[in-house]
Amino acid sequence: MTHLHSGLPQLPGKSGPRSTGICGATEKESPVLNNVVIVGGGTAGWMTASYFKAAFGERINITLVESGNIGAVGVGEATFSDIRHFFDFLGLKEKDWMPACNATYKLAVRFENWREEGHYFYHPFEQMRSVNGFPLADWWLREKPTDRFDKDCFVMPSIIDAGLSPRHLDGSLIDQPFVEGADEMQGLTMSEHQGKTQFPYAYQFEAALLAKYLTTYSVERGVKHIVDDVQQVNLDERGWIRNVTTAEHGEIGGDLFIDCTGFRGLLLNKALEEPFISFQDTLPNDSAVALQVPMDMERRGILPCTTATAQDAGWIWTIPLMGRVGTGYVYAKDYISPEEAERTLREFVGPAAADAEANHIKMRVGRSENSWVKNCVAIGLSSGFVEPLESTGIFFIHHAIEQLAKNFPGEDWNPVQRNLYNDSVAHVMDGVREFLVLHYVAAKRSDTQYWRDTKTRKIPDALAERIEKWKTQLPDTETVFPYYHGLPPYSYHCVLLGMGGIDVKPSPALALGDSAAAEREFAEIREKTRHLTSVLPKAYDYFSRMR
Repeated sequence: MTHLHSGLPQLPGKSGPRSTGICGATEKESPVLNNVVIVGGGTAGWMTASYFKAAFGERINITLVESGNIGAVGVGEATFSDIRHFFDFLGLKEKDWMPACNATYKLAVRFENWREEGHYFYHPFEQMRSVNGFPLADWWLREKPTDRFDKDCFVMPSIIDAGLSPRHLDGSLIDQPFVEGADEMQGLTMSEHQGKTQFPYAYQFEAALLAKYLTTYSVERGVKHIVDDVQQVNLDERGWIRNVTTAEHGEIGGDLFIDCTGFRGLLLNKALEEPFISFQDTLPNDSAVALQVPMDMERRGILPCTTATAQDAGWIWTIPLMGRVGTGYVYAKDYISPEEAERTLREFVGPAAADAEANHIKMRVGRSENSWVKNCVAIGLSSGFVEPLESTGIFFIHHAIEQLAKNFPGEDWNPVQRNLYNDSVAHVMDGVREFLVLHYVAAKRSDTQYWRDTKTRKIPDALAERIEKWKTQLPDTETVFPYYHGLPPYSYHCVLLGMGGIDVKPSPALALGDSAAAEREFAEIREKTRHLTSVLPKAYDYFSRMR
């Protein structure tokens, strides 16, 4: 059965895309615009190609042309929990793709030293419980069972600290308010899922290996793969893209061109001259240096989370995979040089980093004014990027793909579909921008000029107004960024309570409430935590068994 209300087809089986394609269309209903050219590979290009083949089947012709001389940026290795819907849509089980990509589970983002040296807290993939209409975080502010809001309000932090898997060795998922594979949730977009489900983990993987896996998946299903350099983008008399000229394969034409050329924005920003809106005034980190460090993960153990450790001029990410750790220093070059940043990163990692090659990255932080212009749609870094503090890069890609599938153009190129797409993409990036700015405003740390400046730097006007409200009443659906951006109110609770730099108060109404009900909820979390940490396997053991 196809879920027509979602605008997306039901999930295809393991054998590949369904023969009927999106919404059960027949050959006679096939759109005239069915020739798609994707320029650029990597995570963005191959996620787009594979998803469109799963969605539209043989009624769409896809050519992907990528250079053999351009390396991946190498920072997009962690995700949102919504990414599972992408793999479900392709009909892939975890055992199909995770071992090939050295993938692990991510149950949360762990923030270290953002409040003060030695302090840490988690932003987990776990819905906040409610008691008598108030979030448990609100009750925590009043009752303060301990000084750890995350461990008092959630189960996941203790599972992570113990290095455990959210699945038992037989593959069964921990007892959560989530029904895996529920029919009523099939085929929904990420925005339609929000508020209905919260899957308890995301994935961490080697982005280059995922691109390689999806290359095979896509080519087997009919995507034409060309390895060549695009030398020129040719426009017609209207200023639309007619074709691209390659070094060895000549001109490659199509109806719709998808720009996955990364920060270069070869089609959208260069050829079509679409303006880029910088976020540098509110998010000054503009550089990163990354290392891929081989490690004995059996001996080291896998902490199933992404860690963001505050530094003097930014922060360092740590992502544990099977066989190595991905790590990098995100910084603002106005405060530290690339050489000093690399030296700091190597000292942070220790002797294991001695032979690891450093990849220095200049980040373009912001978004294109419009990501769909004429017959060109930018997906990935060419569309926009904010620093990877909450692992939003691959989320942006996934969201853009879903929205383009939902608003795929007909032969009349109705501007309504283009405008709906552009509004959705802009809202997601602008909302995430606000959320990331909140991290720096809310961080109590102020021991260097970098951190002192986070307290006086310009912030979006709407965010400033929201923060004033949150000081009196914790964020809810009415007071966070008003459009879908992938982050529910409890995410804001975690940042506000964890960072410690903004004084927030419990709702006055709680003084009249039943605190005994809240105490029972805290006790239930403690008991569930005690049970799960006694029965779940180590994360490394689970992934070893999968391989």
